Parts: sequence; C-alpha cells; structure tokens
Amino acid sequence: MHHPLFRIREKGKFGFINTLGDIIIEPQYYEAEDFYNGYSRILINNKPTQLDVLGRPMLKHVFNYVGFFEEDLCKVQLVKKWGFIDQRGSFAIDPVFDWVDDFSEGYAPAISNGKYGFIDNQGNFAIKPKYSNVHTFKEGLAPVTNGTEKWGYIDMEGEYIIKPQFEMAFPYQKDVAVFLEDEKWGLLDSNGDVILEPQFDFIEGHSEGRFYEGYAVFTTKEKYGVINQFGEIVLNPKLDFIGDFNEGKALVEYKGKFGFINDEVAVSIPPVFEDAGTFSNGLAQVFDKGKWGFINEDNEFVVTPEFDEVMPFKDGLAWARIKDKWLYINTDGDSIWEE
Repeated sequence: MHHPLFRIREKGKFGFINTLGDIIIEPQYYEAEDFYNGYSRILINNKPTQLDVLGRPMLKHVFNYVGFFEEDLCKVQLVKKWGFIDQRGSFAIDPVFDWVDDFSEGYAPAISNGKYGFIDNQGNFAIKPKYSNVHTFKEGLAPVTNGTEKWGYIDMEGEYIIKPQFEMAFPYQKDVAVFLEDEKWGLLDSNGDVILEPQFDFIEGHSEGRFYEGYAVFTTKEKYGVINQFGEIVLNPKLDFIGDFNEGKALVEYKGKFGFINDEVAVSIPPVFEDAGTFSNGLAQVFDKGKWGFINEDNEFVVTPEFDEVMPFKDGLAWARIKDKWLYINTDGDSIWEE
C-alpha cells in the first residue's frame, strides 16, 4: 500500500509531495489532478494519461479520454471507440464499444449499435445490449429502461426484479433507491416498494437523495431539510442550505450565516460564520473576518484564520493559499510545504 500524495505547484508545473512535505514526483506537468485509487490523471502533449504513485506515466497508447480506475480497470477512448486498460497501461478490454461507463460489482455499462448492455471484466456482454439507457449496478441491481420511457431494475442475470414503472430510477444505496415522478423524488425499499412518495425537488447535479452517513438532504420551496434511510423527515425544510454529512456533521446556512448540525440533526455549532466547509480529520474550514481557518468539533479555532483559500483536510494535510502562493498545512496549522 502506498502512502498518500499531494499535488504541488512550482513555476507553473505540477508534482507531488508526501505527508512529510518531501517531493516524491518532481513538478514537471502542466496539468495534473489529485490521486484517486492510486493514480493521477495528467496531460502529456495535450493528451490525457494515468500517472502511478512512482511517477510513471502510462504511455503505451495515445487516448482522447482517460477515466479513473475502478475495480482495477480504467475506461479510455481511442479515436472514437471505448475500452479499458489495466494498471500496466495495456488493454484489458479492446476499444470496440461506442461508449462505456465505470465497472461496478463486476459489470460495466456499454453501448453497441446504439443499445446499452453490461459487459464483464473480460469484455463480453453478460447482459445483451437491448436497453435505451441504464445506470450502474449497486446492491446487485441496475436501473434500466428499454424505450417504454419507464425505468425498472434488473438483476445480474438480466431479469427484471422490479418491473418498469418509474419516470426515472437511480442505483440503490444499501436498502434504498431514489426514483422520480413529475420531477419530484421519493424513495424505494429493497423490494421496490415506495417508502417515501415523490415530493422533493430534483435538481440536476445536486446531491438530493444521495445518502451520506444515513442521511440525505432534500429541498422544497427553496428550503432544505433532512431525511433518514427509512424515508422519515428528521429535519423539516427550514434552512437556507444543508451540506452532506461527513464525520457526523453537516454544514448549514441560516440567514446568511454558517454553522453545523450533528448526527442527531441538532445544532452543534451555531451559524455564526461568514462561510464554512466540511468536517474532515476532525476539523472544518470556516471563514471569519475575511480569512479562512479551521475549528474543531468544540467550535475552537485550531488553525488561526489567515488564509485566502483552503480545502478540507485529507490524510492529515490541507491545501491552502495566501495571495497567489500555495502551501500545505498539518492539523496544528504548521506549514509543511510552500510554493
């Protein structure tokens, strides 16, 4: 297992350091992303490729698109066709598909001749392409529609377990799944029975209906509330914003000020800050008197507000910016690397 790496910038080029601030991959790339599942995406000669934790780019092929590694395979586009590479950069599944999505539970959605199906990790269609749209498998079920304009759920044999009946359906999250009717969302249980009638606004690109630590945020009449995985409203829609739960806390906004609620859906840090972020590594970024710092769960400043921009802590470090200069700080607020 490799230690985490953090993206740095020097003279307009990107590289990576470890948690001690030691440079592991020298700044040399004009574009680079944070590591995910052991790989970063970089650009070489304006073409995307993967970079491993030893700083070795995968240069066996020149792709138009490179995705992320999921279940040890990464989707790629070569010219106009899609396939998957392995962790050596070799084709594990040849680029013969019109489109593919990431692997999940051993299957990946793929398009052939204009129809969606599911391939296995050998590149064979385990479920024949006959659908007009699909989502990925979760909890052994995948939402699909076959052109009837209704969605249902199939199992990994391609058999309908929940018959097509929904305007839109999304992958299961443990025992619940979100479905849409009249652009409102509700919840299904694992048998496909409605446990929460569609009633909340669905906003494309937002996280409504996505559960984090057992809770999901919803909006109605431009106010935010919280439900649990039993479909019960545990916080009525009265706040101006609620973020996703992380480490037992969620960001809230009320009358233009920000604070946090806890996993009992009660206010744990009153909304008094000009802005705030999310708890991670036991600390949350907050904006106070024009600068960013970090507080702990007791609402005590652990890192004094002195930064123009910060990101949440991850693996013990947080990215920060003072004017145009990048730096990384530890949970004591000490700088371990500066641009």
